[in-house]
Amino acid sequence: QKKFVESGGGLVQPGGSLRLSCTASGFTFSTRDLSWYRQAPGKEREFVARIDWSGFSRAYADSVKGRFTISRDNAKNTVYLEMNSLKSEDSAVYYCNFVAGFVTSWGQGTQVTVSS
Repeated sequence: QKKFVESGGGLVQPGGSLRLSCTASGFTFSTRDLSWYRQAPGKEREFVARIDWSGFSRAYADSVKGRFTISRDNAKNTVYLEMNSLKSEDSAVYYCNFVAGFVTSWGQGTQVTVSS
């Protein structure tokens, strides 16, 4: 059973930073491309960032490019999202999963709230 467990969210002031973690199980982690997604209240879930199985190829939504960094540790079955220069519009529940087209059941996500 494929499973994703997200953590690291919280309340942060505008301009602040957070590091999210997602630990996965139930599949061979080191062979799969992964993505971070987010969903704000009243909005659809949207793509944030993706990373290939090796960690060398990465892509970002335009809204986070230059501020967020996705990385992974295949030895720990964990993918990370380093978020800097946070804005109020980054407030959302953040999820990790397979890349679009291969998404499986969602974890509980981790709440990020950017507010002064």
